[in-house]
Amino acid sequence: MGKLQAQVRERASLAAGDVARMYALYAAYYDGTSFALFAEDLAAKSHVIELTSGGTLYGFSTLAVLPFEHRGAANVALFSGDTIIDQSHWGEQALVAAFCRFAGRLRAQRAAPLYWLLISKGYRTYRYLSLFARSYYPQHAAPTPPAMQERLDALARRKFGDAFDARTGVVRFPQSRGHLKPAWADVRDHLRQHDVVRFFLARNPGYAAGDELVCLTELAADNLRSFARRAFVEGLHAADEGVAA
Repeated sequence: MGKLQAQVRERASLAAGDVARMYALYAAYYDGTSFALFAEDLAAKSHVIELTSGGTLYGFSTLAVLPFEHRGAANVALFSGDTIIDQSHWGEQALVAAFCRFAGRLRAQRAAPLYWLLISKGYRTYRYLSLFARSYYPQHAAPTPPAMQERLDALARRKFGDAFDARTGVVRFPQSRGHLKPAWADVRDHLRQHDVVRFFLARNPGYAAGDELVCLTELAADNLRSFARRAFVEGLHAADEGVAA
């Protein structure tokens, strides 16, 4: 089995078969979902990162570009929606590289501060933030700065309306719109001692039922770590290659 290859596509270019394959992979790891819910969520996205090997789909992430204003200044958010990578390819960095290159191009094209809006219904996703960025919120080691909290709250209300609880920072729907199957949601005892994991579990105790912790980090070269930073800078320098954003 070869390593994953990443391709960024406009969501509108997906054929029915592409969407069906995406849903089949997603449904293998998530309960509380349906094709109708998945398709509805996908329709609100602008781009998809496909991860393939030998012509077979092994992962994807859906993205939406969200321009917004903060204190009268133009900002942009990149929202990550449904994301999954088959277990056989866990640990590979193709998705991170593609995401960061796309973010770099977007930052160069929009010439406005760029933020990553991420909703986390599993500790693995949340824990990755600490490996990806130097500063991200909410986190155990530092309080969220007021300006970041304002952005986070405004974006979460825009995306999720009354399902977002600003007091807890959690999105909670009356009925789950997708949650990890028990085999993938379980947290091993030794991981519960990790500061980042412990913080996530305390902030989002209902994660196993589909509750999602809203997270925000700035996508800027000086805030990204090693591999993510290099890919982001590549995207900045390659903006003229043209990715619709």
